[in-house]
Amino acid sequence: MKTVIVIPARYASTRLPGKPLVMISGQTMLQRVVSLSRAAADGLKNVSVVVATDDDRITQHCHEMGVTSLMTPPESPSGTDRVAEAVRQMKDKPDFILNMQGDAPLTPPDFLRAMIEAFTALPCDAVTPVTQLTWEQLDKLRQNKLVTPFSGTTATFDEQTGNAYWFSKNIIPAMRKENDLRKQSDKSPIFRHIGLYGYSLDMLEKYITLPESKFEKLEGLEQLRLLENGYTIRCVPVDFKGRANMSGIDSPEDIARAEELIAKQGERGSDSI
Repeated sequence: MKTVIVIPARYASTRLPGKPLVMISGQTMLQRVVSLSRAAADGLKNVSVVVATDDDRITQHCHEMGVTSLMTPPESPSGTDRVAEAVRQMKDKPDFILNMQGDAPLTPPDFLRAMIEAFTALPCDAVTPVTQLTWEQLDKLRQNKLVTPFSGTTATFDEQTGNAYWFSKNIIPAMRKENDLRKQSDKSPIFRHIGLYGYSLDMLEKYITLPESKFEKLEGLEQLRLLENGYTIRCVPVDFKGRANMSGIDSPEDIARAEELIAKQGERGSDSI
């Protein structure tokens, strides 16, 4: 079983130009993402890390870090397309491709490890991580949605097989007798989706040929394209274990928040495996 973690790193960004090379507490964002990807791969057989870029400045930075980079077209419509283009260039094709977000430098490495191990144990079309919310976290999500309704995605899945039933920007499932459920456990029945994806080689090649689907357009969720076309996505439960949860970095304000979290909680590295 051969796995490659591919990090799409596009130089241009409307809100944050040169985003992969911006500095965060003394390291570039790309350097941090490469580091946590390497931490996830450490000790696993046949797992490599590759950067898929569109700019010579990022290629040079990859050379300085000692990480493989592949040049992909600037016009690639999405990070997934850029990952697929990088895989096309590989002579030794991987069985599993993990699409690591290039703007998520606080991703716990153990989330990537969990995805790799889940696919290795039982190959499937695609895998993605989810985390079970406490009641306090669910209450916070509900409050956030009063202001930004399309923040936060939830997932329903078969807890025996992990196979996803559905993903939504609404909070699913709805709950009857919620007060009784709150008395039974500190954990709610709600799982929040984390936007990382891993694909089999066949699925990645197929995915980028599929047209945008009906519910994908309505919800704004790319993973629904797979479900609507009859493919399987396996949800892999993960736990932040008290670590800060931060989505992609898109602005100077996000950089400041990331630096604050790093100062408070320390670096994300092999200690979280």
